[in-house]
Amino acid sequence: MSAGPGPERCARIGRGGERGARVLLGAVLLGALGAAAAIAAGCGSPGGADGRRVVVLGIDGMDPGYLQRFIDEGRLPNFARLAAEGSFGPLETSMPPLSPVAWSNFITGMDPGGHGVFDFLHREAATIEMYPPTYRVLPAGRSLRFGSWELPLTGGGVELVRRGRALWEILEDAGVPTTIYRMPMNFPPVEAGGRSLSGMGTPDVLGTSGTYALYADYPPANGDDLSGGAFHLVEVVDHRVRARLVGPPNTFRRLPSESGTARLTGAEPDFENPDLEIDFEVLLDPDAPAAKIVIQDAEVILNEGEWSDWVGVEFEAVPFVAGVGAAARFYLQEVRPDFRLYVTPLQIDPANPALPLSTPADWAGELSAALDRFYTQELPEDTDAYLDGVFTAREFWEQARFVYGEQRRALDQALAAFDEGFLFFYFSSVDQGSHMLHHFADRDHPAFVEDDLLAAGLATLYEEMDEALGRVVEWIGDDERTTLIVMSDHGFTPWYWTVQLNSWLVEQGYVTLRDPSRQGESPLFLNVDWSRTTAYALGLQGLYVNLAGREEQGIVAPGAEYEALLDRLEADLLAMVDERNGRSPVSLVYRSREALRGPYADEAPDIVVGYSRGYRSSWESPLGEFPREVFGDNDEAWSGDHQNDYRLVPGVLLTNREIALAEPALYDVTVAVLDEFGLPPGPGMIGEDAIGH
Repeated sequence: MSAGPGPERCARIGRGGERGARVLLGAVLLGALGAAAAIAAGCGSPGGADGRRVVVLGIDGMDPGYLQRFIDEGRLPNFARLAAEGSFGPLETSMPPLSPVAWSNFITGMDPGGHGVFDFLHREAATIEMYPPTYRVLPAGRSLRFGSWELPLTGGGVELVRRGRALWEILEDAGVPTTIYRMPMNFPPVEAGGRSLSGMGTPDVLGTSGTYALYADYPPANGDDLSGGAFHLVEVVDHRVRARLVGPPNTFRRLPSESGTARLTGAEPDFENPDLEIDFEVLLDPDAPAAKIVIQDAEVILNEGEWSDWVGVEFEAVPFVAGVGAAARFYLQEVRPDFRLYVTPLQIDPANPALPLSTPADWAGELSAALDRFYTQELPEDTDAYLDGVFTAREFWEQARFVYGEQRRALDQALAAFDEGFLFFYFSSVDQGSHMLHHFADRDHPAFVEDDLLAAGLATLYEEMDEALGRVVEWIGDDERTTLIVMSDHGFTPWYWTVQLNSWLVEQGYVTLRDPSRQGESPLFLNVDWSRTTAYALGLQGLYVNLAGREEQGIVAPGAEYEALLDRLEADLLAMVDERNGRSPVSLVYRSREALRGPYADEAPDIVVGYSRGYRSSWESPLGEFPREVFGDNDEAWSGDHQNDYRLVPGVLLTNREIALAEPALYDVTVAVLDEFGLPPGPGMIGEDAIGH
């Protein structure tokens, strides 16, 4: 995460965690050793656009119902004008309607069977091990060891997991210049000759979707076990706080583990990679509510409640050889009587990227020079800090405003630098605001809170998109050669009630637990008796058969037994009733292998569950947990969602041309962009031209 577990609350769903940090840093350090060779020359093929231009504004999560409502209320004059002079309608999303899947549909012109992205979480069939569908870290090859140091000499790096050729690759091959700003599911960015900046799927320096840090002299109100961050207990001594900024494990060092069993048994010692760290100090003003932060060469003075600008730091991995650049912002929440300092997730620094952020490789640095540093992690609005109680709702709103400001300034820069060809520009704020602000405007929501400012927050986000659209329309002027497309990947519904799908599978006899008395105590399917389990849920909307020959402990025979099980699952899912209110939580059972086209359909979940309006999966079930209650009320701030039957959450499509299809889908827009430049659909594309001339 759209979206996305942050991306669509990735602290819980799809976060790489310690394993992600360890394997990613190896790629970071290999990149640092050979950074000079990574800088590419040039920025694309000579023009083949013949003066034609296509501009796509990709607004994650914009909903056609909300858009029409705000147009009718007179809030969105630029959207109203574009709809009247051009076309406006719903845009069919993917199934499941999750941002990684939906944007991959648009990027490739295929469905998930063609690009192989099915959810925020995938699984290895043999081991049921979960992994995100974003990037893969390649193993190191030969290495040089001396003492506690181990320096990789070959191998390593990261590669994109999504399959299929990207739209802009095809355009560049035809000589059409392309500029792609923060395209989701494009990390590391595709080498296509044009300019591109990675978006959703880009990790922080720790290898996660974004892990913030909280430094305080007392634990947070809900304890120090934060789902999306790290808590550091500090002391104020003589108006001074000494602390350490913690980076990823240093895979260049191997030190004996103090927590291992070798010390007790006398066996060969266990080894671990020590964390990279940077010492810093916070000097508190003895009288005023202010402080000075001193870290490496930077000194930052903040008042209580104030944010710093971006601060660049470098972790020393190998003295005089390799370091890891990062960037962070500091927020001085409180000086006294208690001390609290929030630090953003450590970003891959666009001014000094340790991993590939852009093509050409130096474009991220050029953007940083023009715009100052900026968030590079996938979805930078810190929903986790809000959900963990580290941010108040107003603090979340303030931080999200800063994110939008960065993206809005970047739009001006992109327009100023764009001449001809294809420009894609992405905004995340509507999606993240729709997730986190719904309960302020909906008195029926279990988490409803009275706050007039935040109740108007969603309308404010749409108004900001209207202003951005107006800027693009002004830039286009009366140039009839320019095609303008505004699109979103999906829409939104309220999230009132949770479904523990794995718990329902236990209740219905599809899953058997080894020890039923310990239901709800073990994550990651650890309490499952696979010898008596026929189906299980994994990811936000996926349901898999425990298939013999595919799963390591599969018991369902392929063929007639498999098909009969799918028939029974479909009937039972559609018959599911929430007895608390008499509602049907599931409105669609989507059989992937029957519906998908493309060579990777067999890797998809056997069934994708389409939830009814108001329902979605819990946070626990996608990770193999089995709480005792199947249904519950959603009393969290994450109050809007799109984990539904795809027919309930279409995206939007607006254009200054005529929409040529009665029911356009995401992959139809891909074909339409190619057609604007006189190009046919690429191999494997399944769409039609959605836009007339």
